[in-house]
Amino acid sequence: MQTSPTILVVEDNEWSRDLLARWLLRRGYHVMLAVDGREGISKAKYLSPDLIIMDLSLPEIDGWEATRRLKADPSTREIPIVALTAHAMASDRQKAMSAGCDDYHTKPVDFDSLLRSIEAFLLMRSRAALRRFAAAPATDHSSPAIGDSQC
Repeated sequence: MQTSPTILVVEDNEWSRDLLARWLLRRGYHVMLAVDGREGISKAKYLSPDLIIMDLSLPEIDGWEATRRLKADPSTREIPIVALTAHAMASDRQKAMSAGCDDYHTKPVDFDSLLRSIEAFLLMRSRAALRRFAAAPATDHSSPAIGDSQC
């Protein structure tokens, strides 16, 4: 049975968080929520989501710093992080990408563009997982036969 990808939404604005969560749920994703950067980091480490949507203006730890910490941690560095923010200047995009965000979208949300981005990152992630699986050395899972000296 195939499970739905898990997306962690890190957003402090309740209205935006609810809107985004409902939109993702209607598209079949499993959604987890965090209300600040500190909780986002903690949940990313614990849940290992398939993708993170990160607001940048967050309390506790802002989205830029949360992204830097997640990308520095070997257990979370491969999780794609999509910035979703009201910061719309070209320098804001560069700052987000320099922090480690894999993509950048501004509010108000262009849902079609965001969905294309999510789907592309999830496809790349699943292909990478298949390549790692195919490259892994084969393991002999055979059981010793009755009468073998190993029994």
